[in-house]
Amino acid sequence: MIPESHRVLPTQYWHTLDDGRIQCDVCPRACKLREGQRGLCFVRGREDDQIMLYTWGRSSGFCIDPVEKKPLNHFLPGQPILSFGTAGCNLACKFCQNWDMSKSREMDTLADQALPEELAATAKQLGCIGIAYTYNDPVIFMEYAMDVADACHELGLKSVAVTAGYICAEPRAEFYRHMDAANVDLKGFTERFYKKICGGELAAVLETLEYLKHETDVWFEITNLLIPGENDSSAEIDAMTQWVVEHLGPDVPMHFSAFHPDWKMLDKPHTPPETLTRARDIALANGVRYPYTGNVYDTKGESTYCHNCGATLIERCWYTLGHWGLTDDGRCQQCHTPLPGVFNGPPGTWGPKRQMVRMHHRSTR
Repeated sequence: MIPESHRVLPTQYWHTLDDGRIQCDVCPRACKLREGQRGLCFVRGREDDQIMLYTWGRSSGFCIDPVEKKPLNHFLPGQPILSFGTAGCNLACKFCQNWDMSKSREMDTLADQALPEELAATAKQLGCIGIAYTYNDPVIFMEYAMDVADACHELGLKSVAVTAGYICAEPRAEFYRHMDAANVDLKGFTERFYKKICGGELAAVLETLEYLKHETDVWFEITNLLIPGENDSSAEIDAMTQWVVEHLGPDVPMHFSAFHPDWKMLDKPHTPPETLTRARDIALANGVRYPYTGNVYDTKGESTYCHNCGATLIERCWYTLGHWGLTDDGRCQQCHTPLPGVFNGPPGTWGPKRQMVRMHHRSTR
């Protein structure tokens, strides 16, 4: 008997084509599969004339991070969150910084198994605010992530998706009904960049961002990894930040993050800190109220300021919180202007540390 934590799960988002192939309808890649074939993500494939998920209950490892590392700066600051991912990905980013997991074609990468109830119970026992689905994109293991999210909510815990937003409309609506917060990786702002560097399409990601803003209550923030010579021009950053303000409003936080050479882009240099500062300045000039720099030491660029009176609301230094200028319900202590986000009393003190976690499994016999 196959243990429940190793099971292969039938999925629902697919349809049969006239030529006998089955098309996966989870993401815009629309992989068309014959019996025994896997999609580009590798974790969804055709078996017994349906699309199956092969990573339900299986993870590439667990650790506790500060929620700011997702990154989420306006969601229960300073608190720890249990993070995990699986194998595979539905994009093909040449700069992937988790390529050993996201590009894996070996199920042995999935060293840990855990049922949703076990994960939620572990997160609560360890004092975490919830669970983040990260390292690879949770949309490709959405059934597992949603089951974990349901188990979290039963215990009063939160669920956070760290995602590239590359998902079709129907599964997107179901997936985000289970999420409390998200960080969406807006990888660039040209179709050329998405096609050449990521193997995807920009338009689908923009649709996800607009959906999150206008049709859900999910708190979300945006990350833009700036790669020298690829997506870091002032013109592209200007166009991106103007689009964000026009379509999403001024209150969605944006994180401009530093690239380091990895995977298939080892020839590119590290992103200079001044590039991140320039991006932040452009965002501010275009009306983004909460732009941040990331992956560099920059207390000014990491900290949060009141858009009304300019007071420092949350001082940050490498995930460590300093001055706290918010009331318990998330208002500026000086002028009482609300800070958009999710706040609940004083901040946590988890800081920059990362704690590895081993799951303790109950018997499935």
